[in-house]
Amino acid sequence: MIRRNVWVGRTVARGTGWLLAVLAAYVVAGLVGGAVPVNRGWRPPVQGVTIWVESNGVHTGIVVPKVAAGVDWRGLARPEHLADPRYGRYDHLSFGWGERAFYLETPSWWDVRPRTVLAAAFGSERTLMHVDHVPRPAADPAVRAVVLTPDQYRRLAGYIRASFAPGGEHLPGYGPYDAFYPARGRYSAGRTCNAWTGGALRAAGIRTGWWTPFPVTVMWWV
Repeated sequence: MIRRNVWVGRTVARGTGWLLAVLAAYVVAGLVGGAVPVNRGWRPPVQGVTIWVESNGVHTGIVVPKVAAGVDWRGLARPEHLADPRYGRYDHLSFGWGERAFYLETPSWWDVRPRTVLAAAFGSERTLMHVDHVPRPAADPAVRAVVLTPDQYRRLAGYIRASFAPGGEHLPGYGPYDAFYPARGRYSAGRTCNAWTGGALRAAGIRTGWWTPFPVTVMWWV
């Protein structure tokens, strides 16, 4: 019995060591990938469409005006989709993409559960778009403004719109001002909600990281 307990203890220790090594390698790879720039020659125009990149420490998102440069989001994110349609009067929308369970169960770091994180990391086809109706943001360390040309903004909008699944269904959000919508795409450790944000910025032509799995790797560039 003693030998068996020793063997079990060593096996658990080895397994824990391997898991920690894999996590450490993932963190290092994510930081390195986020530090490699793409769209190196991008420069913000003097005038154009202002968007914002935001982070709550877990999820990042992109805030855009409801109507700008020929793009009108009002038919997609309707006030009647909200718990309180009065918030639909706000003139901006915040978009984010993520895994369904991870999104619904982890609005902040206090809500993170290892089971949820591991299940999402191994891959999930059940993804959502999270949409907040918000007023024009005020820039701060967690909300940073970026100016795009109209063409760059339309490319960004195309990326965001393509992330919505067809059908127009919606789910309740965290509060009275937001809603969730079924999304396209597979979530995994390689394509996180923050990697989606980085992908949107790359599609628009903005200088950002090559792979941005963490909030910090998104926010570095803006």
